[in-house]
Amino acid sequence: MELNRNQFFFLGVVIVLLGAQFRMVSSYVLTQDATRFLAERTRSTATESVLVSLASDTGNLPRKVIRPPEWLGWCLISVGSVLILHSLAMKKPGS
Repeated sequence: MELNRNQFFFLGVVIVLLGAQFRMVSSYVLTQDATRFLAERTRSTATESVLVSLASDTGNLPRKVIRPPEWLGWCLISVGSVLILHSLAMKKPGS
């Protein structure tokens, strides 16, 4: 499938807005379900798996906080801007 001008523009706008959101928000707090999902899939030691299973049984699993690095927002804004500029340089669909 070949992407046309409109699709490049839309993808660029979405990536720029995502980058702006990463720049405006310093951290994300996950819900209990999302924290449990990540904890079950990222166990590294037997001790951690026992602690996670005990905490999830009692419902006291601490919520996971994700702090994206500062450069991530700038990177997404730049990539999105390049996609937008690229879309403006392309031919219009149907011509």
